[in-house]
Amino acid sequence: MAKRITIMLDDDIDRKIRLMQSKIIKKENKSISFSSVINLLLKENISKKK
Repeated sequence: MAKRITIMLDDDIDRKIRLMQSKIIKKENKSISFSSVINLLLKENISKKK
């Protein structure tokens, strides 16, 4: 189950995440939410740490 939280992002981080979102949309030809991109990034990073 998803949990709603509020975070503050620096402008440069926001831009990079939105660019990733755009690339995913173009590559897969389907929409993906900003939250989903953040979740993907966090899951990838957490997996690398294990």
